[in-house]
Amino acid sequence: MVDPLTILVAARDEEATIAVTVAALRSAFPDAEVIVADDGSCDATADRAENAGAVVLRLSRRGKGQALSEAERAAPPGQLLLVDADLHGDLTPLLPDSLLQGLRVARFSARRGGGFGIAKRVARALIRLRSGFDATEPLSGQRALSPQARAAVFPLAPGFGAETRMTIDAVRAGCSVEEVELDLEHRATGRDARGFLHRGRQLRDVVLGSGPLRLNYRGLRLPLVGWTVGWQEPVATAIGLADDAWSGPERGFREHLRARRTTGMLKLVGIPVYGLVRTRSLSGALLVGLSANVLNQLDTRPGRALKAYLGAALAVDAPLGLAVLLTAYDLREMAMLGDAGSNGLGTLLGLSSVNRFTGRGRWAAIGALAGLTLLGETHSLGELIERTPLLRDLDTLGRRP
Repeated sequence: MVDPLTILVAARDEEATIAVTVAALRSAFPDAEVIVADDGSCDATADRAENAGAVVLRLSRRGKGQALSEAERAAPPGQLLLVDADLHGDLTPLLPDSLLQGLRVARFSARRGGGFGIAKRVARALIRLRSGFDATEPLSGQRALSPQARAAVFPLAPGFGAETRMTIDAVRAGCSVEEVELDLEHRATGRDARGFLHRGRQLRDVVLGSGPLRLNYRGLRLPLVGWTVGWQEPVATAIGLADDAWSGPERGFREHLRARRTTGMLKLVGIPVYGLVRTRSLSGALLVGLSANVLNQLDTRPGRALKAYLGAALAVDAPLGLAVLLTAYDLREMAMLGDAGSNGLGTLLGLSSVNRFTGRGRWAAIGALAGLTLLGETHSLGELIERTPLLRDLDTLGRRP
């Protein structure tokens, strides 16, 4: 028995082509449902796709990977066919007469337009590094997935990193990956400012999407970018990165103390010891350890920990530049700090606070941070923020609805 097929199309501002694409897909696959994820279009893309017979999800702008992930959630169980909105050509050879196995990727028989191939070469190298698979067409958006491959790769990496990470995840999950050469065309970007800007975003997303990823509170799969804080604070960031990579189910002081040998215990001991070495004082060790822990507790919603960092950094003269850059990605749910970022930035706050405060002022700061830590152990700091009107407004400012 052949699994039912659903076709997913991510589209943004494609009113000129989407109706033709949908009509062609419905003609080629008459038994398949076509779902168009309208990724925040400013034109009539959604209306024209709907009029052509597609089911349309009207989304705020999220990027290709997240739009396709939303469409996959709305699709019934079975096989998937992913298609670019501006595609021309016959995709039926991508689905064999026999039962589809694994992941099948369309390889264009002829190249038209494009840049110098930098993003494609980087994507190939990353796929080979992470999975051992030699991909000829790592960025092709035309892909057929069996139910097993679908379960292995969704939710996708955000943005234009979706295809590269999809191949990596499929191979690492033991799914077969096959490339099929087809006579296809789509609108290619040129060697102009717009084309290079597009490929620059593509390269960025490919690199981030091939690294460590984690699900956020909404179930979106996001790159962990907190490791970038390492150039300002390498030791605490490395300790947090170990927690990102190997953490277990334990949460809170009591669970980590009970389990003893956890990456959480490494943070609880390692960061204060590092603070002691850096500041040569007990108060400095406490301030560094508590600052890192509180910022880590706040990193449960987009932008929350970074807003707290920026507000405190202005008071204690901690570095601002990288945090400002990361805030834009964190608020848009294109990346996450993770433990590496929150612990690294928290340590920066603690070290800056040691320089800023002396005597009673330092112990007052330690008392305040200890109080927040204890509060976070017995209650959710996030719930308290969401129940307090002023804090809730500041917390949601700039965040995607």
